[in-house]
Amino acid sequence: MIICRTIADLKEKLHTLRSGGKSVGFVPTMGYLHEGHASLLRKARERDDVVVLSIFVNPMQFGPGEDLDRYPRNEERDLALAESCGCDLVFLPVQEEMYPSRPLTSVKISGLTERLCGASRPGHFDGVGLVVGKLFNLVSPTRAYFGMKDAQQVAVIKTMTADLNFDVEIVTGEIVREPDGLALSSRNVYLSPVQREQAVVLSRSLREAKEMCMKPGMTSGGLIKAVREAINGAQDAVIDYVELLLYPSLEPVPEDQPLNELRETFIVALAVKFGTTRLIDNALFDHTGGESACSEQ
Repeated sequence: MIICRTIADLKEKLHTLRSGGKSVGFVPTMGYLHEGHASLLRKARERDDVVVLSIFVNPMQFGPGEDLDRYPRNEERDLALAESCGCDLVFLPVQEEMYPSRPLTSVKISGLTERLCGASRPGHFDGVGLVVGKLFNLVSPTRAYFGMKDAQQVAVIKTMTADLNFDVEIVTGEIVREPDGLALSSRNVYLSPVQREQAVVLSRSLREAKEMCMKPGMTSGGLIKAVREAINGAQDAVIDYVELLLYPSLEPVPEDQPLNELRETFIVALAVKFGTTRLIDNALFDHTGGESACSEQ
C-alpha cells in the first residue's frame, strides 16, 4: 500500500496506478476509521481497479468552538485498517499541503445546506464542498464512496457533482451500526459509559418512527413530536434538531401532512448532544401504498 503525503507524490503515484485506463474508487475521510469506512473501502475494492483513501481533518468545515483540535486521530490504526481492506493508496496531507494559504474560493451549495446541520453549523458545508472539490480534482476518481449516516452531506455532494460536472459517480453505503443500534461514528469515542448507553435512544427512536409512520392518520408533526419525546427520555440528551423532510431535496413537509398520503421518499434526521459530543443519525422512509405502509430505506 502506497502512502502519499504531498500532492505532487499523489499525482505521480496515481498516474502509474491508473495506467491502462483503470478505474479509481475513492473514499474521502477525516480518519479515525471504523467499520463504516471499512465497508466503503470494501465496496470500492469490489467495483474498482484502484482504491484510494484520503485522511484529512479539514479545518474549513469546523466552526468556532467545535472539536477540530481534539478530533480523534490514530494514523497507525487507520493505515492498518486501510491495508486490511485492500486499499492501494492513502493520501495523508497536512493542513499546509491542502491549504498553503487561506483559500479565497468557496463552494456554496444553496438550499440544501440551510437546514439540519447546515443551520446548526453555519459554513460547515461550504468547507465540505471546498475540500471535496479539491480532492475530486486531485484524485479524479471514477467513483467516490460516501456513507448515508450524513445523508445531508450525500445530497450536497451529489448536487455539487452534478452542478459542476465532475466526472465521478457518487456511490452510497448504508449506515453501519453497533450491535445495539448506535450508528458508528469517530466521535463515539468521546462518550462516557453512561452517555454511550443513553445514545442508543437515537436509533431506537428511529425504529419506533418506522412503526409509527404506519399508523393511519399519523402526520409529519405527530411523528416529529413522538421522536423528540423518545429522545428526551434520555437524561443527558440535548436535541439540536429533529426534522422530517423530503429526500433528497430536503424540502420541508407540512406538519399536518398525513404520511400515508405522502408519495415521496422522506427522511427523519436528528442531531443530539450528549455532553459535548454531538451525534447525528437518520432513517429514510418510502411510502409503498396499501395499508399505509412505510418501509425504511
